[in-house]
Amino acid sequence: MLFNQLGLSAELLRAVDAQGYTEATPIQQQSIPLILEGRDVLAGAQTGTGKTAGFTLPLLQQLQTAESGRKRRVRVLVLTPTRELAAQVAESVRTYGQHLPFGTAVIFGGVSINPQIDKLRRGVDIVVATPGRLLDHVQRGTIDLSGVDKLVLDEADRMLDMGFIRDIRKIIRALPEQRQTLLFSATFSKDIRRLAKDFLISPAEIQVAQENTTADRVRQVVHPVDRRRKRELLSHRIGAGDWRQVLVFTRTKHGANRLAEQLTDDGLKAVAIHGNKSQGARTRALADFKAGSVRVLVATDIAARGLDINRLPHVINYELPSTPEDYVHRIGRTARAGREGEAISLVCIDEHKLLRDIERLLNREIEKEVIPGYEPDPRIPAVPIKNGRSQRANGRGAGPRRDTKPGGPPPRNGQRKRTGGRRRRAS
Repeated sequence: MLFNQLGLSAELLRAVDAQGYTEATPIQQQSIPLILEGRDVLAGAQTGTGKTAGFTLPLLQQLQTAESGRKRRVRVLVLTPTRELAAQVAESVRTYGQHLPFGTAVIFGGVSINPQIDKLRRGVDIVVATPGRLLDHVQRGTIDLSGVDKLVLDEADRMLDMGFIRDIRKIIRALPEQRQTLLFSATFSKDIRRLAKDFLISPAEIQVAQENTTADRVRQVVHPVDRRRKRELLSHRIGAGDWRQVLVFTRTKHGANRLAEQLTDDGLKAVAIHGNKSQGARTRALADFKAGSVRVLVATDIAARGLDINRLPHVINYELPSTPEDYVHRIGRTARAGREGEAISLVCIDEHKLLRDIERLLNREIEKEVIPGYEPDPRIPAVPIKNGRSQRANGRGAGPRRDTKPGGPPPRNGQRKRTGGRRRRAS
């Protein structure tokens, strides 16, 4: 189906055409008409399927067709789990709305709050925010959410994983009960369905791909290798293949810093990006990587859903994630917008259980390829992995390391309150 068959305005079609798009993706084909009808939507789509445009375009159209002459106020609120994803969504809003007179503000932590306050005071129609910083504005009284009639929860499963459920509930209590709510999630876990039951009214459900599947255009391969030779093999693959743009995932912030330094010592310009980096440093690292002045970007899972890099050819799992669903999100950074990509996992004997969990989730076995000269030593015993790190000296674990601010777990069954969650529409 073509975009010009979806009932979008001439201004939006002009912006879409400028990006080189003519045919809508499956998630766009299904979500755009439903959102334009004013329906609540519960949508499941793997990363890289075009879901951002799937909700951005119809929301802009709804603003465009609303009554004119209104004082500018926040009408659309989009919540995202990470700063990078918030910036990406806001950029999409500006891109597709470039021929429309709507103001957009992006709000997240790690930067000064004062420019955000100034922007909100001047008046905006659309706010894209992370939950923590948005609550700061709510508590300061620097944002008015009483006019919001469109709410988007983007990457809702990731927000739950990061402990944002309490913040989300506080924010929703500050919104009008009469509103359209859109929930986008890569997975439909029990917690997601409980969230949808609390916040959505008779939602239309969309599932454009089997849950927890990976993009068809991603070639996945596992290189078995000893733990101590991973960095050597990684440098070898990047150098031998003359790879110019590689995204590498580690489990911990300390591991990302150390690996970036080692790769730079190997002659491969690399930078790390994770939760302990300032927003300025994260923004510069990503910009340098996109521009090609940095060859390798080493990231923790904070980047698994928030990075949108055109034509990214290679994603490397230097360490497998502790949660198998994160594997899907990591490798979804490549093969976006119909392109092909390669996802390579360097797997040592410690990670065999993690690999089995991933293959069980995918319901398939990932191709194994031993690189000559890097054959694993069968005499090396496995070291159990706990809390994302191998247990080292004296059998002591390093303990959990978090890349996000701590938050409480989702409420248990029978204990959640629906105050401010469900709302009734006038018949």
